[in-house]
Amino acid sequence: MSIACTLYGPMDLRITEYQTQQPGMHEVRVRLGAGGICGSDLHYYQHGRAGIFAIRAPFVPGHEASGIVESVGPGVTRVQPGQKVAINPSHPCGHCNFCREGRGNLCAQMVFLGSAAIFPHLPGLFREHFLVAEQQLTPIDESGITLGEIACAEPLSIGLHAMLRAGSVLGKTVLITGGGTIGCMSAIAARIAGAAKVIVCDVQDRALEMARAVGADQCLRTDQIEASALADTADICIEAAGNVSAVNTCLNAARRGARIVQVGTLPPEMLFPANQIMSRELDYVGAFRAHQAFDWAVEAIRTRRADVRPLISAQFPLAQSQEAFDLALDRTRSTKVQLVMD
Repeated sequence: MSIACTLYGPMDLRITEYQTQQPGMHEVRVRLGAGGICGSDLHYYQHGRAGIFAIRAPFVPGHEASGIVESVGPGVTRVQPGQKVAINPSHPCGHCNFCREGRGNLCAQMVFLGSAAIFPHLPGLFREHFLVAEQQLTPIDESGITLGEIACAEPLSIGLHAMLRAGSVLGKTVLITGGGTIGCMSAIAARIAGAAKVIVCDVQDRALEMARAVGADQCLRTDQIEASALADTADICIEAAGNVSAVNTCLNAARRGARIVQVGTLPPEMLFPANQIMSRELDYVGAFRAHQAFDWAVEAIRTRRADVRPLISAQFPLAQSQEAFDLALDRTRSTKVQLVMD
C-alpha cells in the first residue's frame, strides 16, 4: 500500500492509503521526488475550490512535481528505472483544433493532473507512487540538479508562458504584481526573455526579498507608495497576485499602448475597467497554464539559467502534509513549500 495527501473538503486534509498499480502500455510508474504546493492547491485546501473548479469527491491535489522512475510499461523508450524526471501535468489530446494550432494548453479534452476540473476527479501528484504517460516525462541526468529544483519546472513554465503572451519584452520594462512563486518565476522569465528592467510589487516584505533574490531590479511595497510613483512606468504588466488592487496597479503602471497579462485568478465579482482599456489602447490578455513552455522551463532549470533554489522555503515528508499546507498558507514565512518522500 502507498500513501496520498487527500482533500475531503475545505480544511479537511487526510493521509490515505491506496493500492500501488503496475504501468500499462506507454505508462511509467514514478515515485514522488518533490511536489510543490501551488496557489491553486491552497485554494482547494482553504475553500474546496480553485476558481470555477470545485471538489466534489475526495481529491488528491498536486500538479508541480518531480520523481524517480520505478518501473516502465511495454513500449516505453524515453525513460528508464532510476532516472530523475520532470513531470508535465498536462496531457492534451493532440487532435482538437487548439492542439493542432499549437495551443495545447487550451485543449478541449485536456487531462490535467491535480485539477478538479474533471469529474470523477483524477488524482494529482501528492502521492507516494503514480502512473503517468511516458510523453509527460523528461529525464534529468544532471547529477547536481535536485528533485526540488526539477519540481519547479511547472511554475516556471507559467512565467515563461506569460512572457510568450506578452510578446517581445526585449529591452522593455516589465512590472509584475505579486512576489509569490508565480510572480518570482515571471521575473526570472522576464530576465531570460531580455527585459531591460523588472519591477515587482507586493505588500509583503518577504515576497519582495524573494523577488530580489531571483533578479528583480526594483521591488516596491504598493501599500506604502503613492500611485503616482508607478504611473506610466511599464511596457508590460504581469498580474500574478490574483487581487483586484493588483489589477488596478497594472492599469496605473501601464503606459499607453502597453500590454497587461493576467496570470492570477481573480474574484468572479470583479468590475472590469473596460474604458481604460479602450481609451489608452491597452492590450489585456490572459495566460492559462502552459504548453511548449514546460520544455523551456526544464531546460532552463537543468542548465541553471534559471536558478529557482532561493524560492524553495521548506520540504516536508508527505506524511506531514498538514504542516506543509499550513506553512504554505503563511506568506510571511514561505514561498514554495514542497512535499517529499522520506
